[in-house]
Amino acid sequence: MKVEFFNQRSDNVPPKKRTMDSTARMAHYATKPILINKDETRELMAIWPDVVRDITDPEVFEIPDISKWMAKVLQYNVPGGKKNRGLALVYAYKLLVPNDQLTEENIRLARILAWCVELAQAFFLLLDDIQDRSLFRRNQPCWYRHNDIGLAAVNDGTLLENALYFLIRKHFKGKECYIDILETFQHIILMTAMGQSLDLLSTNFGKKPNLNLFTMDRYNSIVKYKCSYYTFILPITVAMHFAGIKDPEMLRQTKTILLEMGHFFQVQDDYLDCYGKREVIGKDSTDIQEGKCTWLIVVALQRATPEQRKILEECYGVSDLEKVQCVKQLYNDLGLPNTYSIYEEETYNLLNTHIQQISRGLPHDLFLKLLDKIYRRVS
Repeated sequence: MKVEFFNQRSDNVPPKKRTMDSTARMAHYATKPILINKDETRELMAIWPDVVRDITDPEVFEIPDISKWMAKVLQYNVPGGKKNRGLALVYAYKLLVPNDQLTEENIRLARILAWCVELAQAFFLLLDDIQDRSLFRRNQPCWYRHNDIGLAAVNDGTLLENALYFLIRKHFKGKECYIDILETFQHIILMTAMGQSLDLLSTNFGKKPNLNLFTMDRYNSIVKYKCSYYTFILPITVAMHFAGIKDPEMLRQTKTILLEMGHFFQVQDDYLDCYGKREVIGKDSTDIQEGKCTWLIVVALQRATPEQRKILEECYGVSDLEKVQCVKQLYNDLGLPNTYSIYEEETYNLLNTHIQQISRGLPHDLFLKLLDKIYRRVS
C-alpha cells in the first residue's frame, strides 16, 4: 500500500492534548463527515512542489548538480502512482481527530506525512525493480532502465529513503509525536527489508527456485513483512501517532486487522500479476518467470498431481514464454481463477466481520473504507 492535532506553535512545544474515552470517541466518529473525496488527490499533489523544494533545498544539497539530480529522481519515481497509502494516512488522520483540530496547518502536515509514506513506497519499488529485473513500472520504464542509469539507481534509492527522514525532522522535530513517527518508519522499513530478503531467498536469487520451500507458512511470512507492514500498518499507525493515540490495545487491534487486510491485498496482487492486463496494472506479468513464491503457485502445489508437479518443476521460474504459458494453463486446469473468486468473497466477508468486532473505540468506518477500496480491484 500518508499532520498533527495540536495547533502549530513557534516554539514547537505542543499544548496539552484532550483525550477521549471509548464512548466519547465512538460518538465523535459517528458524527464525523466524510473527509476524503476525489479532491484529496489534487490537494495532495498541490503540496508536492513544496515537498520537492524542501528536499532539494540548496542548504541541504550544497552541490547544485546533486540538487538537480535529486529533483529528477523525485519527479520520476514518487508522484506517478495511485498514492493510496498516502491518501489512507490523510483519511485516517481526519477521521481520528476532533474537528476543531483539523486546522489548515495540521492537514498540511498530514499531507507531508503522506508524501513520506509515498517516498518509502518509491524507495521500495525502485530497489525491487532492480532485484527482479523488471522492465516497466507505472507504465514507464523502471528507473534503473531510464536513460541507462543501471545500478547507479541503488544510490538513488538511498536518497529517497533519507529524504523522508529529512522531511520528518524538518516538520516534526520537537513535537510530541516526533519520536513515535520516526521510529514507526524505521521499524517498518526494516520489516519490509526483511520481507524482501525472504522473497529473494525463496526465488533462489533469480535462479531456479526450490518448490519444496513454497509452503503457505513461508508465503504468509513474505506477505506479512514485505507487503502488509508498509502498505497498511505504516500509514494508519503514523496517522494514529500524529492524532495522539497512544492506547496500546487500540494500536494492537489496528495492527491485527491491517495484517489481515495486507494478506488479502497481496493475494489480489499475485492474481493480477498472472491474470491482469498490463495496460491496467501498469507493469509486466513476471512472477512466473521470476520464480516468485505467490499464492497461485502455493495453492497449485497443494493441488497438483505428481504429473502436474513435474510440469511445475520444469517450467516454473524459467524465462521462456512457452513455459510460462504451460504454468498458466496448469493454473486454469486446477481451477485457480474460480478458487480465487471464492477466496476473495469469503475473505471480504470475514474481514467485514472482524472489523465489526473491533472495540476500544476504533472507528469501523476507517477499516471498512480501506477494505472497500481494495475489494474487487483490477490494478
